[in-house]
Order: sequence, then C-alpha cells, then structure tokens
Amino acid sequence: MSLPESLRRFRKEFNLTQRAVADAVGMKESVYQRYEQGKREPAYKQLITIADVYNVSLDYLVGRSDIPTIQGR
Repeated sequence: MSLPESLRRFRKEFNLTQRAVADAVGMKESVYQRYEQGKREPAYKQLITIADVYNVSLDYLVGRSDIPTIQGR
C-alpha cells in the first residue's frame, strides 16, 4: 500500500477529517491534503508525528511492515 493510501485509510479508520489530522500534526490542511493526494511527501519529522497520531510504527505507516504496533511499547 502506498503512503497516500495509508494516510487516507488510517484517517478514515479513526473517523478524522483532514483538518483534524493536520491540526494534530501542526500543519496546514492543504499540506496534509497534498500528502493524501500523493502530490507531496512529508519530511521524516512529519511522518513520525503522523505515525504517533495513529499510534502505529513508522514502518507500518509507510508500508514496510505488516505489524502495526511500535516495538517496545
């Protein structure tokens, strides 16, 4: 699954709006929309924050793992 697909899927699973996620991450809604559209890629610090919002590992968020939990937590 691509990062834009993951971002949309998690947002919908958590029943959040794009604005709510953008606010939680500390960015403009339009920037987050571009991430979901695949028109822009987030910096690593933003990826980490997004993964924290959804309480999943960074590897799971970007599709590198099938294990959603963060090891050691």
